[in-house]
Amino acid sequence: MLRIGYVREVDAASHQDASLLEAAGCQVVRHETTGSDGAVLDSILEFIGPGDLLVVQRLDRLAGSGRKLLRVLDALEARGAGLLVLTPWLASQGAAGRALRAAVEAVAALEPIHPVRGHRAAAIEAIVALRNQGLGPVEIARRLGVSRMTVWRRLRNLKSTEA
Repeated sequence: MLRIGYVREVDAASHQDASLLEAAGCQVVRHETTGSDGAVLDSILEFIGPGDLLVVQRLDRLAGSGRKLLRVLDALEARGAGLLVLTPWLASQGAAGRALRAAVEAVAALEPIHPVRGHRAAAIEAIVALRNQGLGPVEIARRLGVSRMTVWRRLRNLKSTEA
């Protein structure tokens, strides 16, 4: 049985995770930065075999949402592998695994279907209509609930297409 450690570096404390995973018996430890596309985790899920364990220090180091975590659990189950979380101790196999899956499914059910974006896209028509009313970019941004940069970009793109 191979223990594969996975570290998604989200803060300064995650640098310590690698040594903790090695102390937990991981023969291999792979690192990934938060901004990456998840290629390291995907490669682990393709490589991991029956009886192997994916080991993480904390559950939030594995996936950023309940839905993503369910996908990881499904992929591990399909490969005959398991998940071990060190803090708090959780396992995806046996009775504890059924409880973990039920909890993650409950959390995923409460998440919005579409991820909430940090800003709303502003339709160019709404921006133009407010500009035609004599409003400036700052007031347009406030009324539409978007950043001033969004308004400036949309207006700049509009000017470049008009020219």
